[in-house]
Amino acid sequence: MKSLNTMLSGLPTTIFTVMSALAVQHDAINLGQGFPDTEGPADLIEAAAAALRDGRNQYPPLAGVPELRAAVARSNARFYGIDVDPATEIVVTSGATEAITASLMAIVDPGDEIVVLEPAYDTYLPVVRALGAVARPVRLTPPDWSLPRAALEAAFGPRTKAILLNSPMNPTGKVFRPDELAFIADLLVRHDAYAICDEVYEHLTFGNARHLPLMALPGMRERCVRIGSAGKSFSLTGWKVGYVTAPAAIAACVAKAHQLLTFTTAPNLQRAVAVGLDKDTDYFTTLAADMQDKRDQLSDGLRAAGFEILPCDGSYFVIADIRPTGFAGDDVAFCRALTERCRVAAIPVSAFYDTPEAPRHLVRFAFCKKKEVLAEAVARIQAGVRGL
Repeated sequence: MKSLNTMLSGLPTTIFTVMSALAVQHDAINLGQGFPDTEGPADLIEAAAAALRDGRNQYPPLAGVPELRAAVARSNARFYGIDVDPATEIVVTSGATEAITASLMAIVDPGDEIVVLEPAYDTYLPVVRALGAVARPVRLTPPDWSLPRAALEAAFGPRTKAILLNSPMNPTGKVFRPDELAFIADLLVRHDAYAICDEVYEHLTFGNARHLPLMALPGMRERCVRIGSAGKSFSLTGWKVGYVTAPAAIAACVAKAHQLLTFTTAPNLQRAVAVGLDKDTDYFTTLAADMQDKRDQLSDGLRAAGFEILPCDGSYFVIADIRPTGFAGDDVAFCRALTERCRVAAIPVSAFYDTPEAPRHLVRFAFCKKKEVLAEAVARIQAGVRGL
């Protein structure tokens, strides 16, 4: 028989699937997958349930129900001072991953070059390549994940169409500073390029770190696509509701891509998310503070177990350097041994790179779990990590 799509059929089973299956096999605590183990706000769930019964369960508008588009516009203005027309500059998608794909489809032509900062969320590169574009990876430098400005500047050229920017960043927990964003903005202007900004962890920043959308910088309003996620902002990852903020011309093209991918998103969930986005600012502050407490709990426990912990200013994840534990193998072998012997699952950070020369001594732990779950995971690790 004729072969299937070369790129897709050649993709290996993701490390996330492998580690999750291994976690089930060994009855392990899964700190590999990045989703909370608690329900989101009760009022949103009630709003979603009520919306199922109000007689509006047929196709909603392609770009999203008016209530949610208006709420996304208000959120942009409230948190970042970005004025948005909800009728022409907002597109609701079935999750942020679809939003990323639709945004790339709207901007990229075959042969275009897309700058991608590594380590990178694992969806980025396959989608870029499926569209016939060329990825230009640029590696951030651990342990503080500083922006390699010379390498980034060198990655931009006449064929550069866009940069994929993830802040707060998965897996590093980095929140890009205003001076780093200004440097990126200057490159975009010089090369007449766009930015697709994955900002799903926008409300999960810690300490003095603050999320600043690239779109909010001078001259960036017309060059940026900004992507948010109800799943991350309301701990309801299974709802798969994302939202794109973009200039009208780009948003219209994103909507066309969205039409080809999923066409629309469950209307009751959209209306419930609109309720969430209008929540008092204290909700978002408390969400971040609670997640910071969990970050600190897990980080302190891992340090006590012998790991070196890298900085984390946002997201669901903390990265640990395994070398001080004395483990002889690489990050993949470590994660497998940790799951099988300590019954705690994590993700090797090398999975977020595109080449074999990736760092092999870093692992990612998710801390978006109940505190008692984190405490048990830490206890297991401390009891057995030196014997791996």
